[in-house]
Amino acid sequence: MTHLLRSGNVFLRPFEPDDADAFHRWSSDADLIRLASLGPPPSRASTRRRVERRVEEHGKDAHTFVICLADDGRPIGEASLFHLDQVNGTAELGIFIGEKEEWGKGYGTDAVNALVDFGFGWLRLERVWLEVWTENPRAIRSYQKAGFIHEATLRHDRFEDGVFTDGHIMAILRDEWLAFARRAAPAPA
Repeated sequence: MTHLLRSGNVFLRPFEPDDADAFHRWSSDADLIRLASLGPPPSRASTRRRVERRVEEHGKDAHTFVICLADDGRPIGEASLFHLDQVNGTAELGIFIGEKEEWGKGYGTDAVNALVDFGFGWLRLERVWLEVWTENPRAIRSYQKAGFIHEATLRHDRFEDGVFTDGHIMAILRDEWLAFARRAAPAPA
């Protein structure tokens, strides 16, 4: 199956109403809540409303996708570009892998690559940025593999479990993406 937004072993597709159960399970997991700053666990009703909003608003002020495994189409997480600024050509990137048994397999990096390709290729952005917490080194490595560069540290940006922790701003520019894509492309035969 060929997908418009695909990279490596994943593809991205828009949310459908049937995704509410998976999203509710993901957003109720304590580890994911902590690492992705999802907030307190939602009710099933509020999760359904949130997914319905994603379905209705897709492509307006944000592009939010379900991350699916390429081999079987199983949904494993969410990836989005939001805070779209068409005037200045910027957007914030957010991602999480909700299926914990799929952590550490490179699917997050694949999803980031697909989303960044979409942002620069389809939306004609100039800069894609994100915020990541110090206590999420796996995500930081994934973003670095996708070509993101550390721009700033937000000291004591987050209070959790009685402790202030730092956040990091990372970004990739269009020309960096083009250079990164050229390095990653296979050499002609």
